[in-house]
Amino acid sequence: MEKALLVSIQIKTDKHHWRIEDISSELEELAVSAGAEVAGNIICICDKATANYLIGKGKVEEIGFIANEEGVDTIIFSHDLSGTQQRNLEESLGRKTIDRTQLILDIFSRRAKSPEGKMQVELALLQYLLPRLVGKGIVLSRLGGGIGTRGPGETKLEIDRRQVRKRIAKLKADLEAFRLHRLTTHKKRKGNNLPLVALIGYTSAGKSTLLNRLTSASQATSERLFTTLDPLSKSFQLPNGQNIIISDTVGFLHELPHHLIEAFKATLEELREADLLIHVLDMADQRIHQHNQAVESVLDELGLQDKPTLVVLNKMDLVLDRSWLQVYKNEFSDPIAISAKTGEKMETLIERIEKYFSSLMLSLKIIIPHKRMELVNLFYRQAKVNKIDYLQEGISISLEIPRELFSRISQDKDIKIIC
Repeated sequence: MEKALLVSIQIKTDKHHWRIEDISSELEELAVSAGAEVAGNIICICDKATANYLIGKGKVEEIGFIANEEGVDTIIFSHDLSGTQQRNLEESLGRKTIDRTQLILDIFSRRAKSPEGKMQVELALLQYLLPRLVGKGIVLSRLGGGIGTRGPGETKLEIDRRQVRKRIAKLKADLEAFRLHRLTTHKKRKGNNLPLVALIGYTSAGKSTLLNRLTSASQATSERLFTTLDPLSKSFQLPNGQNIIISDTVGFLHELPHHLIEAFKATLEELREADLLIHVLDMADQRIHQHNQAVESVLDELGLQDKPTLVVLNKMDLVLDRSWLQVYKNEFSDPIAISAKTGEKMETLIERIEKYFSSLMLSLKIIIPHKRMELVNLFYRQAKVNKIDYLQEGISISLEIPRELFSRISQDKDIKIIC
């Protein structure tokens, strides 16, 4: 196990919404998720960033002293480092030095299982490394393994900018093919009028546990960050008989690195196709408001801030003081408090999902000719048939039908709408 020393930095001139204690805590969670043994976490508050080291020379010397005392292998900075800063720090400290973005990319490299996920991680990694392909920095000459060096196996010193750009172009083309395939899948789902519910939330909020609870899926869960990277969709039948699709998505993160947002944008844009978002928040985490803001920032960047959303306060089983439930209910928009782990209050969430989709349905009684039996099959597949009578003058059907489907069939002259 790699031994790491963490350096949590707050630059006073930067715009930041997180306390340095929260930055430090999350950096430690990320390091542990990457498999590191944390030897210490140094807090560094600077008036402004420096070009050579990001932080002051005196602080660099202090970090070097502690690194020698603890015998660490790697030093991890919470703030992104430029190629020059990283090179200078490694020369001064004599140890592998990485930043938060490299740490997150390392975790994603471990977690990606699907071909698309692996390509997205490789694309993000190459886009991160491209501007750093200068000089003889350790970032490029490392041939060993360890945190921050994982990837597709081709990010070594002999790769030049032209080769990297060529690979990036190939990855983008391949990912576009995946995107087009997803569009075809979405069109098929839309044709079958199967609503899509997407689970979103900060990493480790409990989205996968919720998916497992609702659908009896076997999605892996863990207290570590980014356990789930590849999306998973499962069908679920509401109590009223309506079938929906529920999809788990990659967890969000405070100041999610730009390279990752770009690489995963095609996957994240699947959220555009969702009929309803369920925003899962960990109510047992004191950083709940910061986590909420981080998710909303990504939704804003994707232009999805107005998408219909249910707020779910998860992990109520870990909240000993239940008076906080009322506090959070006043602070968030009509939230639902549940425990996906124990199943507490899950029926309330299911009722709310059902109520939302029921509001999109129309109750009708219609009569169709006997010769149009294909419509009966259509209604059984894409609507809820409450009663059907085969009369002499035609087939009488009482049903609840999605508004979208109604708009498609309302011009059919063979369909007589009674009420």
